[in-house]
Amino acid sequence: MGRIIKILSILVLLCLVFFTSYAYIADLSPVKGEVKVPVTLNAD
Repeated sequence: MGRIIKILSILVLLCLVFFTSYAYIADLSPVKGEVKVPVTLNAD
C-alpha cells in the first residue's frame, strides 16, 4: 500500500512540475486584433 502512495505522489509531483513549466514556457497570450463589425440600429 505504501508503494502505491509513493508512486502516486511522485506522479502528481511530476504533473505539477510539467504543467507549471508549460505555463511559463508556452505562449498562452491571446491573439490581439481589431474587429470591425457593421451594426444596424433601429432608430425610429
